[in-house]
Amino acid sequence: MLDYLIFLSVFVILVKLVAKVAMMYMVNKVEILPYLIILGLLLLMSSCSKDEEPQFYPCKDGGCDSVFYIDSPGSYIDNNGYWHVEFWGPKYFTVAGKLDELHPEYVVNNVPLVEVAYDSNYWVTLDNLTFTVPLYSPFGLETQTETRISVGNLTYDIGEIASLMEPLNIAGYQITKNTCFDCPYSERLFATYSQYTYKPRQQFYLDDRMKGDTLSVYAKATFNTDKGWREVRETELKIIID
Repeated sequence: MLDYLIFLSVFVILVKLVAKVAMMYMVNKVEILPYLIILGLLLLMSSCSKDEEPQFYPCKDGGCDSVFYIDSPGSYIDNNGYWHVEFWGPKYFTVAGKLDELHPEYVVNNVPLVEVAYDSNYWVTLDNLTFTVPLYSPFGLETQTETRISVGNLTYDIGEIASLMEPLNIAGYQITKNTCFDCPYSERLFATYSQYTYKPRQQFYLDDRMKGDTLSVYAKATFNTDKGWREVRETELKIIID
């Protein structure tokens, strides 16, 4: 846009200068060589625009696809698209992924500039309570601070829950009474991350309190975390704890 405005300004000046030189020559027969030199320099400036660096699509195959699945013993996906995770002892289950490879422009020293953020709508507290956030917007907890949430027999908003219970999201992050919901960096607080690998893996908290519950896990893959062309893909895994 800036280059276009500069070109337009130079073009207008050129038109005015050409008209003035022509008028001066026709009326007064004035020596026009100095003006022709200036005109030539302006023409040269207008033709030398800064070349923009080419922008390549982030992924080699033009797709930037991401696939995520549960990679834990006994897990499977049913006909309705729900993953089933069995609690059998270890206090975690694993979400694994596969990402399309990046264009070489976005690989630095053999390190691909990819990132996966993980989130969930399911929380646990230290006093054996669990809860889910209704109509949860993943990766945006800071925008839902006024949502009323049922915990046991009572309802709270996010701020009240943070100050009273300091719950743990099963994706691996925690909100406390000191958590800032409106700071410039708040958006990065409410997720956990895997970076620089085409085969990301993330462990999610699991315990026997969760048996019989249904929850959602979210994965957001970013292809090219640096400047330039960027693609983002989001995936939701619906899970039943058996």
